[in-house]
Amino acid sequence: CAWVMSQDHAGGGKKKKDTKEVGDPGKEAREYVNPTPVGALKSMAEPMQKGYCPHEVEASWDDWWEAEGFYKGNSDPNDKRPKFSICLPPPNVTGSLHIGHALTVAVQDLLSRWHRMRGFNTLWIPGTDHAGIATQVVVEKKLAKEQQLSRHDLGREAFVGKIWEYKEEFHARITKQLRRLGCSLDWSREVFTMDKQRAASVNAAFVRFYEEGLIYRDVRLTNWCCALRSGISDIEVDYYDIEQRTRLSVPGHPKDKTYVFGVIWSFAYKLDGSEGEEVVVATTRPETMLGDVAVAVHPDDPRYKHLHGRQFVHPFTGRKLPLILDATLVDMNFGTGAVKITPAHDPNDFAAGRRHGLEQITVFTDDGKMAENAAQFAGMMRFDARVEVIVALKKLGHYRGEADNKMRLGRCSRTNDVIEPMLKPQWWVNCSGMAKRAADAVRHGELRITPGEHVKTWYHWLDNIRDWCVSRQLWWGHRIPAYYVTVRGEVKGAVVAATREAALAQALTAHGCAAEELSLEQDEDVLDTWFSSGLFPFSPLGWPDEAAADLAAWHPTTLLETGQDIIFFWVARMVMCSLQLTDKLPFTEVYLHAMVRDKYGQKMSKSKGNVIDPLEVINGVSLTDLLAKLEQGNLDPKELSKAIEMNKTDYKQGIPECGSDALRFGLLSFCGQGRDVNLDISRVVGYKNFCNKLWNATRFAMLYFGADATGASAASASFRPTPIPAAVALVGADGPRVSMPMLADAWVLSRLATVIGELHAKLSAYDMANASQLIYDFWYKELCDVYLEAIKPVMQLDATSIANSATRHTTQTVLYTCLHNGLRLLHPFMPFVTEELYHRLAILVGEPRASIVVAPYPQPGAVSAWLNPQAEAAMELVMRVCSSIRSLRSKYLTGALEKHAPVVYVLCRTAADAATLGGQREIICALAKSSKAPPPAAVHFVSEGCFPPKGCATEVLDASLEVHVLLKGVVDFSKEVLRLQKEAAQVSGRLEKLAAKRAKPDYAARCPQATQEEERAKAEGMESEIAALAAAIAQFQNT
Repeated sequence: CAWVMSQDHAGGGKKKKDTKEVGDPGKEAREYVNPTPVGALKSMAEPMQKGYCPHEVEASWDDWWEAEGFYKGNSDPNDKRPKFSICLPPPNVTGSLHIGHALTVAVQDLLSRWHRMRGFNTLWIPGTDHAGIATQVVVEKKLAKEQQLSRHDLGREAFVGKIWEYKEEFHARITKQLRRLGCSLDWSREVFTMDKQRAASVNAAFVRFYEEGLIYRDVRLTNWCCALRSGISDIEVDYYDIEQRTRLSVPGHPKDKTYVFGVIWSFAYKLDGSEGEEVVVATTRPETMLGDVAVAVHPDDPRYKHLHGRQFVHPFTGRKLPLILDATLVDMNFGTGAVKITPAHDPNDFAAGRRHGLEQITVFTDDGKMAENAAQFAGMMRFDARVEVIVALKKLGHYRGEADNKMRLGRCSRTNDVIEPMLKPQWWVNCSGMAKRAADAVRHGELRITPGEHVKTWYHWLDNIRDWCVSRQLWWGHRIPAYYVTVRGEVKGAVVAATREAALAQALTAHGCAAEELSLEQDEDVLDTWFSSGLFPFSPLGWPDEAAADLAAWHPTTLLETGQDIIFFWVARMVMCSLQLTDKLPFTEVYLHAMVRDKYGQKMSKSKGNVIDPLEVINGVSLTDLLAKLEQGNLDPKELSKAIEMNKTDYKQGIPECGSDALRFGLLSFCGQGRDVNLDISRVVGYKNFCNKLWNATRFAMLYFGADATGASAASASFRPTPIPAAVALVGADGPRVSMPMLADAWVLSRLATVIGELHAKLSAYDMANASQLIYDFWYKELCDVYLEAIKPVMQLDATSIANSATRHTTQTVLYTCLHNGLRLLHPFMPFVTEELYHRLAILVGEPRASIVVAPYPQPGAVSAWLNPQAEAAMELVMRVCSSIRSLRSKYLTGALEKHAPVVYVLCRTAADAATLGGQREIICALAKSSKAPPPAAVHFVSEGCFPPKGCATEVLDASLEVHVLLKGVVDFSKEVLRLQKEAAQVSGRLEKLAAKRAKPDYAARCPQATQEEERAKAEGMESEIAALAAAIAQFQNT
């Protein structure tokens, strides 16, 4: 493997310099030919590779797991196992998954595998979402770019057919990504939100809501996207804060033109029948004044008392605008105290218009032109009309000025078009009753939300619920099951039914006519995508068929895990729909993970070009391919330029092959509750090295079991796991305890038992980041760095002696126990490498091959007898001493002196420390060396009242413990003092520069908080470094 670094972390081999040119990091993974037939068990006939190679290790396992049926949940009512069920948030079929999706599935697969190993009947339901607007926009752009066609050129049926072709292509890519990530989804239950069963569920839900009086049709203001010619939901509107006058381009308008936003313009309406009297109003949208129907003032405003009952004249249409009195809308202390009223294009004006019975005049067409009623501006694009209206007002003498004005501008997240509030007949859902039930479910503890900080958001949305607009003016989606009835040429209204046949029967009964006298026309609109996804997870379980086995077995599901950004738009709607339609919660717990951002803290977005495909991290990708992907996209030219530069800076050699396990573990390790994930790919590469550590540690451990040095897969080890003699203390405050004769064995078993308990607690609390750190530290810092080194003296004993053989077997058994348990603990985090090593380990010691997927997860109660606080304290003391020896050696024995084996003196002022350390001389020697530095020549223990010889480098660990490394005759102290003084001067210079920068008056205002924290930490580190150098200088000067 081109990117494998075969490091010696457990005594097995030197670091190899990769001589292969890194031109295409993903080439090996792409070209790898898997020799294992699909669904077959991977052969282990070949020896283990010397280094970890992700694409070879991860090949075949997912196919085999699925073929073996490990992923299937059992709906048999006689299955009495506890259940765990979760539904995959259905990804949109608009392309491919990004790193945010990878975080979601990493968390969900971790929980699914953890429960499955604990004996739970586990079901993880897969599905994809048709994503109405997003998919239609992508396909429209694709048609325009490749064939210069619009959807209107094709017609509805042919266009929808093109989308189905697109769906099939990208659905396959999405499922490939999910499988490559190792997702243990029950693929036999996969759904698509527009498949036949889900379509039936959607129609059934719509009809039920309608029959219960919750769905109705009304003309109301809608978030209108002129580029889409459709209304969109609130979640599909991105809001931008504009602080001052800003020029922006707008889709549908000339590409070389920009338009002013962030300005408020004032103009006058002249009083009807008066030469000079007028009222001045202001607006940030001058083009909407063509739809003005009134002017409002506060009834108590003395400035306008004399105008009550009068009218003003519209300068362009001649329309008479009455003066209305409205204390709700008007603040008499703001501006002139007069407000223009445009009911068809402003939410507040719409409400005022309904209070006063005002006309509603729409002045925009669906595609954003000025309508025929817009006087001389008819036919102009709306923002061109903005410019011309101001020019015309100036010519008429009605213009009264302009000023910068802070505002929030809503833009369509799909097209970037400026959103217009537009009056449209739409279908609405009355959510008030459902919202109260959903809020009360959390208030009464029936539904738990984690982290708890999101409960406030839950209440905010649901306690202030507005009716939900569920119709969209699109072609892709679920057609609304409403049919408009015409009898003998006369329109008779609409009927709502699940099928056309049911609608016809209903209409015939209602109107008492013959079938040939009646015609039906289905509503052209489709339903909001969130309507169909809101029926998850009970729709995938068979609803509305109340007799469905899956519905009976799995509804409600256990958990909903998703991103915190859709708590209302999806999670709350699922809860509302489920309570209303099934009278049950859809799940009993919600866990909301943080958002994934790039390493600079920016939200990952296709429009920014910073989205990463998980397969690019798993397989590796060249910089050339990354840049080509950007060029082929639809990025704005400015954003494209930024994205290219960012990729060139961050991925100079592309992204190395990391593998699925490393990506998953990296994402999980970042996933601290309540914090967004700023993903730095270089850290994922670090976890690929962790996989390499696991690989090489296991290979090295095999030597301890008596296997040959090639790591052959045959059962060549002399060791067989059998019970070992151990002293068991049956009486004690904490129950039975196992006592091991060797400190390292007792310590590592105690650490393993502790980690098992802590992991259970962390995973139960969804604390993924700390759970990841626990298992990482056990494998990396304790098992590999300490235990494998500490037991080398035992493994080197002459095995011909019966006593030595028994000692070796005990330690081998402890090592096997650690590997066996450690792999099972790690499996839900890293499924592929753990399965591979689990099989290798079983074969090596002559045990039958079995999958780690269904192996029992280590449980705290089963290993509590291994807990040994005394052994942990003793080993901690040993490790402190060893760490000090290595630290002193690395400071003073560098370069050619690195291989010098010094004499070490440990001053112990307490008898307890002396007794503990004195019995562990061999372990200290083993742990005090490094990959290049040999063990100390000798370790002497000095008691209180005695002193080490002069000429030592010293570190004081505490009041009773000191470590001295003899350097006399090896190090030239005078030269060492000069070197240290020079180094101290350099550090002091850097510290002074940083201090001067931080002392500047504008530092706090100019520097981001993250930079300030980073530089404060740098300063503290340099101060500590200077103090340590000063202590070292003083030590040598006094020698």
